[in-house]
Amino acid sequence: MTRLTFRLSPRSVLIALGVVIAAVAAAWYWHESSQRQSTDDAYVNAKIVQVSSLDMGQVVSVPIHENQYVHKGDILFALDRRPFEAALAEAEGRLRQAEQGTRQDQSDVLAAQADTAQQKAALDNAEANLKRTTQLVRQNFMSKQTEDDAQARADAARAGVAAAKARVEKARAALALTPGAATPAVRIAQAQVEKARLDLEHTVMRAPEEGWITRFDLTPGTVVTPGNPLFAIVVGASFWVDANFKETELGGVVPGRPATIVVDMYPDHTFHGKVESLAGGTGAAFSLLPAQNANGNWVKVAQRVPVKVSVADPDPRFPLRVGATATVSVAIAH
Repeated sequence: MTRLTFRLSPRSVLIALGVVIAAVAAAWYWHESSQRQSTDDAYVNAKIVQVSSLDMGQVVSVPIHENQYVHKGDILFALDRRPFEAALAEAEGRLRQAEQGTRQDQSDVLAAQADTAQQKAALDNAEANLKRTTQLVRQNFMSKQTEDDAQARADAARAGVAAAKARVEKARAALALTPGAATPAVRIAQAQVEKARLDLEHTVMRAPEEGWITRFDLTPGTVVTPGNPLFAIVVGASFWVDANFKETELGGVVPGRPATIVVDMYPDHTFHGKVESLAGGTGAAFSLLPAQNANGNWVKVAQRVPVKVSVADPDPRFPLRVGATATVSVAIAH
């Protein structure tokens, strides 16, 4: 019996080994691609606080500089306090005047009440005199004219009581409706004092969040106005990635799915996170000039939908930057 022997050359072995490796790699890639969706159209984003002054005034102190990392409560800049201190002193003076006016109003009420009591006593006396006069007229001891005069004095006394009561009500109207509460004038003056105190506190602007100072160009001597943005703070530990997946790649990309993030500036480091949300429309739909597909020649192009991906493990050794490009891979749900 003849025995056949097959001998493979080293080259053939290498070729066969390469084919096996390529097949394994292709199978692995196919398996991974069926389990994940990836895109390199992704950008780092973060919360950005626009800082502006709450008062109008001249900047006298700026202890920060561009790209500095500040903590919440750190002083960013300070305004000249003198105009606001004067405004507070003026408001406190108006409050004292209002309180003095309140005490005068209280005295007016007491005086009106005393006058009312006096008028009531006069009315009681006039009515008693009218009653006695009427009885004497009936007994023909006094004339009818005397009775008419007594009646007129009683009517005048009633009118005096009514006028006194009206003065009491007018005096009370100047006071608070609730006993012990401040009058409207005092409440207005108190509010003005509180506003002046707040304006004085706002002359020192403190950081509302911690993060990096950016777009900073503020120097002492600048006159600032309320609501005018002066610079911005990129809030630390608030970074996420906006990954723009094609609409055909969104199958299985749902909130809560784990994701990996590779930022182009750190190609050897992988961040981890998860899908937070999917936008309600494509990026083109919310652009400044949305596409008018009903006009002219139309070419169908797969649109991209922004997907917000959180960063679960930020690393101070690899600080993120707003606008940096990244590659995002999401483990899809089946």
